[in-house]
Amino acid sequence: MGWIIWAMLGIALAIALYVRFAPSDVAYWHRPVTAGADADGEGSAVRILQGGSDLMARLDREMRALPRTRVLSGSPEAGRVTYVTRSRVMGFPDYTTLERRPDGVALYGRLRFGRSDFGVNAARLDRVIGQVEAR
Repeated sequence: MGWIIWAMLGIALAIALYVRFAPSDVAYWHRPVTAGADADGEGSAVRILQGGSDLMARLDREMRALPRTRVLSGSPEAGRVTYVTRSRVMGFPDYTTLERRPDGVALYGRLRFGRSDFGVNAARLDRVIGQVEAR
Protein backbone atom coordinates (compact mmCIF):
# COMPACT_ATOMS: atom_id res chain seq x y z
CA MET A 1 0.00 0.00 0.00
CA GLY A 2 2.85 2.38 0.79
CA TRP A 3 4.34 2.01 -2.68
CA ILE A 4 1.04 3.15 -4.22
CA ILE A 5 1.18 6.38 -2.24
CA TRP A 6 4.80 6.92 -3.28
CA ALA A 7 3.92 6.22 -6.91
CA MET A 8 1.04 8.70 -6.80
CA LEU A 9 3.28 11.33 -5.19
CA GLY A 10 5.91 10.69 -7.87
CA ILE A 11 3.34 11.12 -10.65
CA ALA A 12 2.02 14.33 -9.08
CA LEU A 13 5.58 15.67 -8.80
CA ALA A 14 6.33 14.76 -12.42
CA ILE A 15 3.21 16.59 -13.61
CA ALA A 16 4.05 19.65 -11.49
CA LEU A 17 7.59 19.74 -12.87
CA TYR A 18 6.35 19.36 -16.44
CA VAL A 19 3.87 22.23 -16.03
CA ARG A 20 6.58 24.49 -14.61
CA PHE A 21 9.41 23.62 -17.02
CA ALA A 22 7.73 22.59 -20.28
CA PRO A 23 9.21 24.60 -23.16
CA SER A 24 7.04 27.11 -25.00
CA ASP A 25 6.75 26.62 -28.75
CA VAL A 26 7.22 30.15 -30.12
CA ALA A 27 5.74 29.22 -33.52
CA TYR A 28 2.55 28.03 -31.82
CA TRP A 29 2.03 30.81 -29.27
CA HIS A 30 3.40 33.87 -31.11
CA ARG A 31 0.77 34.00 -33.87
CA PRO A 32 -1.48 36.72 -35.28
CA VAL A 33 -4.56 37.65 -33.25
CA THR A 34 -7.50 36.78 -35.48
CA ALA A 35 -10.33 38.02 -33.25
CA GLY A 36 -12.08 41.20 -34.24
CA ALA A 37 -14.09 41.93 -31.09
CA ASP A 38 -13.86 41.66 -27.31
CA ALA A 39 -14.61 38.16 -26.06
CA ASP A 40 -14.27 36.02 -22.94
CA GLY A 41 -13.91 32.24 -23.27
CA GLU A 42 -13.40 29.42 -20.78
CA GLY A 43 -9.63 29.75 -21.01
CA SER A 44 -9.10 32.93 -22.98
CA ALA A 45 -9.96 36.58 -23.38
CA VAL A 46 -9.68 39.14 -26.18
CA ARG A 47 -9.75 42.90 -25.92
CA ILE A 48 -9.62 45.26 -28.90
CA LEU A 49 -8.51 48.82 -28.09
CA GLN A 50 -8.66 51.92 -30.21
CA GLY A 51 -5.73 54.23 -29.75
CA GLY A 52 -2.80 56.18 -31.07
CA SER A 53 0.69 55.15 -32.04
CA ASP A 54 1.99 55.02 -28.45
CA LEU A 55 -0.70 52.58 -27.20
CA MET A 56 1.36 49.47 -27.99
CA ALA A 57 4.40 50.78 -26.07
CA ARG A 58 2.26 51.71 -23.07
CA LEU A 59 0.61 48.27 -22.98
CA ASP A 60 4.04 46.61 -23.32
CA ARG A 61 5.35 48.57 -20.31
CA GLU A 62 2.43 47.42 -18.18
CA MET A 63 2.74 43.79 -19.30
CA ARG A 64 6.46 43.73 -18.49
CA ALA A 65 5.71 45.13 -15.03
CA LEU A 66 3.45 42.19 -14.13
CA PRO A 67 4.90 39.69 -11.65
CA ARG A 68 6.23 36.41 -13.10
CA THR A 69 5.91 37.72 -16.67
CA ARG A 70 8.54 37.56 -19.40
CA VAL A 71 8.62 38.17 -23.13
CA LEU A 72 8.38 34.97 -25.17
CA SER A 73 8.88 36.59 -28.57
CA GLY A 74 8.46 39.79 -30.54
CA SER A 75 8.57 43.44 -29.65
CA PRO A 76 6.34 46.51 -29.81
CA GLU A 77 8.47 47.80 -32.69
CA ALA A 78 7.78 44.60 -34.65
CA GLY A 79 4.04 45.05 -34.10
CA ARG A 80 3.46 41.86 -32.11
CA VAL A 81 4.79 40.66 -28.77
CA THR A 82 3.86 37.57 -26.77
CA TYR A 83 4.44 37.20 -23.02
CA VAL A 84 4.35 34.24 -20.64
CA THR A 85 2.89 34.87 -17.18
CA ARG A 86 3.16 32.03 -14.67
CA SER A 87 0.92 31.42 -11.68
CA ARG A 88 2.55 31.90 -8.30
CA VAL A 89 2.38 28.42 -6.78
CA MET A 90 2.22 25.83 -9.57
CA GLY A 91 3.77 27.90 -12.35
CA PHE A 92 0.94 27.38 -14.85
CA PRO A 93 1.77 29.41 -17.97
CA ASP A 94 -0.66 31.83 -19.59
CA TYR A 95 0.21 33.48 -22.90
CA THR A 96 -0.71 37.06 -23.79
CA THR A 97 -0.19 38.50 -27.26
CA LEU A 98 -0.38 42.20 -28.10
CA GLU A 99 -0.75 43.02 -31.79
CA ARG A 100 -0.73 46.44 -33.40
CA ARG A 101 -3.62 47.16 -35.72
CA PRO A 102 -4.16 50.17 -37.99
CA ASP A 103 -6.52 51.77 -35.46
CA GLY A 104 -5.27 50.35 -32.16
CA VAL A 105 -4.11 47.14 -30.48
CA ALA A 106 -5.56 43.64 -30.06
CA LEU A 107 -4.82 41.80 -26.79
CA TYR A 108 -5.26 38.04 -26.56
CA GLY A 109 -4.70 36.09 -23.33
CA ARG A 110 -5.04 32.32 -23.08
CA LEU A 111 -4.11 29.36 -20.93
CA ARG A 112 -1.90 26.46 -21.91
CA PHE A 113 -3.02 23.69 -19.57
CA GLY A 114 -6.59 22.85 -18.59
CA ARG A 115 -9.95 24.06 -19.82
CA SER A 116 -10.83 27.00 -17.62
CA ASP A 117 -8.70 29.81 -16.29
CA PHE A 118 -11.49 31.02 -13.94
CA GLY A 119 -11.36 34.45 -15.59
CA VAL A 120 -7.66 35.03 -14.87
CA ASN A 121 -6.76 36.06 -18.43
CA ALA A 122 -9.69 38.47 -18.73
CA ALA A 123 -8.82 40.00 -15.36
CA ARG A 124 -5.16 40.38 -16.39
CA LEU A 125 -6.07 42.11 -19.66
CA ASP A 126 -8.53 44.40 -17.90
CA ARG A 127 -5.95 45.24 -15.21
CA VAL A 128 -3.30 46.12 -17.82
CA ILE A 129 -5.80 48.22 -19.79
CA GLY A 130 -6.90 49.96 -16.58
CA GLN A 131 -3.29 50.80 -15.73
CA VAL A 132 -2.70 52.26 -19.19
CA GLU A 133 -5.90 54.31 -19.05
CA ALA A 134 -5.06 55.60 -15.56
CA ARG A 135 -1.72 57.07 -16.70
